Amino acid sequence: MGEVFRRIIWPKRGMLLFGLILILLRSGASVVLPKATQYLIDDVVTKGDIDMLKKVVLAILISIIVQAGASFTLTRILSVQAQKLISELRVQVQKKILSLPINYFDSTKSGALVSRIMTDVEGVRNLVGTGFVQLIGGTITAIVVLVLLINMNANLTAFVFVPVVVFGLIAMKAFGYLRPIFRKRGKLNAEVTGRLTETLNGVRVIKGFGAEEQEIKTFETGVEELYQNVKKTLTATALVTSSATFLLAGIASTGILGIGGYYIIQGSMTSGELFAFIGLLALMIAPIVQMSNIGSQITEAFAGLDRTEEIMLTASEEDDETRTEELGTIHGDIKFDNVSFAYEEDDDVLKNISFDAPAGSVIALVGSSGSGKSTIAGLAATFLNPREGKVTVDGTDLSKIKLKSFRRQLGVVLQDDFLFEGTIRQNILFPRPNASEEQLQEAVKAAYVNEFTDRFEKGLDTVIGERGVKLSGGQRQRLAIARAILADPRVLILDEATSNLDTESEALIQSSLSELMKGRTTLVIAHRLSTIKKADQILVIEKGKIAERGNHDELIAKEGRYYQLYTYQARI
Repeated sequence: MGEVFRRIIWPKRGMLLFGLILILLRSGASVVLPKATQYLIDDVVTKGDIDMLKKVVLAILISIIVQAGASFTLTRILSVQAQKLISELRVQVQKKILSLPINYFDSTKSGALVSRIMTDVEGVRNLVGTGFVQLIGGTITAIVVLVLLINMNANLTAFVFVPVVVFGLIAMKAFGYLRPIFRKRGKLNAEVTGRLTETLNGVRVIKGFGAEEQEIKTFETGVEELYQNVKKTLTATALVTSSATFLLAGIASTGILGIGGYYIIQGSMTSGELFAFIGLLALMIAPIVQMSNIGSQITEAFAGLDRTEEIMLTASEEDDETRTEELGTIHGDIKFDNVSFAYEEDDDVLKNISFDAPAGSVIALVGSSGSGKSTIAGLAATFLNPREGKVTVDGTDLSKIKLKSFRRQLGVVLQDDFLFEGTIRQNILFPRPNASEEQLQEAVKAAYVNEFTDRFEKGLDTVIGERGVKLSGGQRQRLAIARAILADPRVLILDEATSNLDTESEALIQSSLSELMKGRTTLVIAHRLSTIKKADQILVIEKGKIAERGNHDELIAKEGRYYQLYTYQARI
């Protein structure tokens, strides 16, 4: 937990110290009442001392004011600061997650990451909020009161000390048992949330296949595991709470009344002293009982922050110390030099890939599904790193450059491009929020987005719903192309960019894409081979290798694999 302490506790040390002072001030003021009770019984009631009565009442009144003021200030300052820190930590975790490499997201559910950001950090309120300082303050208060009790009556205090120690041992054992359970709860909660997110995103597929019952059963299984986990924590917490009631409120209090009554009869203790002792005992027991509840909360908080720490310590893309070179404006010469790549060790999906993509050229990648086309595009976009060989831009190894300096000059249009909930305008402006209206309109017209937005009542300000659900596949694709046009990249990657378009829309957009690709290095992944006839070079990828290369006419003349693919599509 060293990282958590450094990031969370230490920066707030001044505030926590102030909170601790307030707790001790409140605890000190609370001692006034039991001591005042002693004087009230032994001096005011027994001796009829009016002056002492005035002093007792005034002391109690002042102590109540101090306690109320300290409690308000404590809650106001620490609770607000805890919420502020939760907000800050969520931003830090989200920032960290966005800095992680693409392969991390390939193996982690988005819903699980949402849980990491929104749920796991909630425990901070028990570390920086009143919980943590109450734990420390309660410990100090219990120790101070214990000293006062010893001074009043050592024998009675010795009797009390035994159940307190037994309770402490039970609580420590329970909290040690709880922490891994709380940590597993965070994991289970992330898994359930992740599956639920997938279910909601895929509701059309679920209903289309009539798979509602199957999804309900899957979710029910996850919820049941979560319930069993919670049941374990409730059992352990109940053991701590019942132990506090039995040992502290039961045995200790009952024994004090019996032994104290005996001392009064023997004359070794006054009634006022017994009442004062009981009042002080309550002040010692109260924070101990409170600490049992706070201890459970803090144990859960640390379990959640253990998971947060895992994220914060995960190596991000920019943590690679070999990435030291900052790119200026690039020309866009892309070169693959004997590149091999494997998602899993000893299972290459690309083998010795070499080709040049001069600045401004169009390179098309074709081949059967799973041949490695998208992997080549991922390497060119710096989403992946070669196992062997290197990929360069303008002669600079992409594995050595600072990623942001390259990616701000990169544009990507995917087969199933992601759209954000919001308006058409907001989605197109995503790569350049400060673009002028004129630049926006140029992109809209170039991608023929206006062909359908002109029919909408609100035009570009039409809300498209989550993932653009209110638009057709072709409309979503044109919007994604407009976004890429507005980005004005030096390197462009088109992964089946026209796959969701009807023939008429495709014909319109092919001309706009031709304009977009002028002067830009473009990698095109295409199954529809009619769209890449004008490519400068076509690479036929088969089983992770380049089987053929050349332009359209050259490959047709060879009558090889490209010829087979092209003529097959032409007959369909």
